[in-house]
Amino acid sequence: MSHGDGVPATERTPLPREVWILASVAFCVAIGYGIVAPAIPVFARDFGVTRTLAALVISMFALARLTTAFGGGKLVDRFGARPVLGAGLVIVAVSSALAGASQSYWQLLSLRGAGGIGSAMFTIASASVLAARVPSQIRGRAMSIYQGGFLLGGMAGPAIGGPMAEISSRLPFFFYAGTLAVAAAITFSTLGGRRRIKDASGASDEPDQILDEGAREALRDRLFRAATVANFSAMWSYAVRTAAIPLFVTEVLMRGESMTGYGLAVFAAANGLMLGPAGRLSDQWGRRPAMIVGAALTALGLGLLALQSSLWLFFVSMVIGGVGASMQVVGPAAVAGDVAKGRRGSVLATYQIAGDVGVVLGPIAVNFVVDHYGYQWAFALSSLIAASAAAFAISSRDRAPRAAAR
Repeated sequence: MSHGDGVPATERTPLPREVWILASVAFCVAIGYGIVAPAIPVFARDFGVTRTLAALVISMFALARLTTAFGGGKLVDRFGARPVLGAGLVIVAVSSALAGASQSYWQLLSLRGAGGIGSAMFTIASASVLAARVPSQIRGRAMSIYQGGFLLGGMAGPAIGGPMAEISSRLPFFFYAGTLAVAAAITFSTLGGRRRIKDASGASDEPDQILDEGAREALRDRLFRAATVANFSAMWSYAVRTAAIPLFVTEVLMRGESMTGYGLAVFAAANGLMLGPAGRLSDQWGRRPAMIVGAALTALGLGLLALQSSLWLFFVSMVIGGVGASMQVVGPAAVAGDVAKGRRGSVLATYQIAGDVGVVLGPIAVNFVVDHYGYQWAFALSSLIAASAAAFAISSRDRAPRAAAR
């Protein structure tokens, strides 16, 4: 509902300082990862291993996140979000610095796995802070700011990392450790302990203690189930863009690698421009419409790539996909925060695991389809998965409070 000056209640409610703190932390993490990611397979190959083993170093990070997510949730339940968040950042920072000094492939592989454990702790703890300290009526806006930190860092990182890797394939690991150390310092110095927040009606938005409920109870909520499917779909689509789009541009569109960069830059620009509106849509219209529109646009963008092979259609797909991705990130994450409030860390761990499964399985499945049936069927499969996420959201019921509910 709008107030007398015509400004919606969600626009007038200030964002808690924790949102800006975590957005700064996210920027530090993302810029460092964007710097080190391209250097990982190159550094691994320096040890004389095959391309498959070099790729395993990348997968190890995601697999470690996937297998330790529930453990991270239990740590948050026992010790609180702030110490787990900071400890997770320190673990990734130290393991990255040691990885840069690795003397063998197996050292590098093991240290990237340790980094994945710390990443799981950081991700779940950050989501727990947002769930506990952001009122539901502005959670969409908060998630757009938080994800914007990741987006800006992810865009800046590769631009810095390319020239750095040319100097030394070890140097990006040390720089990544430095950005994570900054993130940890921000966490420990500015992120306070637990405090109570209030929703738009003045009622307490945080329970006195953690309820005895976890993932099993949360999964009974149809919208939360739809959010986990949406997160799986969003991360699958993200992995497909990184694994299949570069090869599609060079092998099908017959363009240089620079065209891949232009296309992904267009995607990132559309994503960044729409994060704010996506957050407001989630808060004012409800989580469910944002999830439906986001998944549907993602399906459309991937479907266009399956229809025909032309450069202009590629860029149209990137624009549509970028807009859809903004809503697919904000809407489901806001649902997870709504449901997780007052429940055990296993709720957010379940949500994270769904995305990590998409990251692990997406590139493998899509490249398998490309090898046996071609790019059109691979993009069609990914479009179908996104459409399934939209269908799940359509069949669910919105549980999030709306701006007009006052």
